[in-house]
Amino acid sequence: MKVLPVLLLFILTACGQSDEFGQPQLTPEQVSLGFFEAIYVDRDVEKAKKFVAPDIQDIMDHYHIASAVQRHVLGLSMKQVTMSIDEIDIDFFRKFTDDVTVIVKIQGLKGGRNWIDDRTIRLHKQGNTWVIVEILPEKGRIEG
Repeated sequence: MKVLPVLLLFILTACGQSDEFGQPQLTPEQVSLGFFEAIYVDRDVEKAKKFVAPDIQDIMDHYHIASAVQRHVLGLSMKQVTMSIDEIDIDFFRKFTDDVTVIVKIQGLKGGRNWIDDRTIRLHKQGNTWVIVEILPEKGRIEG
């Protein structure tokens, strides 16, 4: 009888998705929001770099600080930001694809005025981990 709870615990932990270090595997949405939160809310470039591919990390290293990454990499300097996922190009077939595009809706202050905008990013699955591989050119302002 004592073996059954241990066996059930083992089965339950084996079913959860995690990386080789036992950390939970992040979804494309979590990676996207984690990146933008690190840049706009935490203003921490080092924290943001864990969500992106090495070539984007190199670009971020060049700019050093979050405000410069906002301005030169994302093309959108804002403060007091909130964000949400506006659109993602996968859902049902998530387990069968290695590339996704995510649109992140960003709300906050730009030049002291309320601003709503979005940024589109492309993620690629490397092993069990999603990483941002491209920040797509902006399409323009949604509303202000």
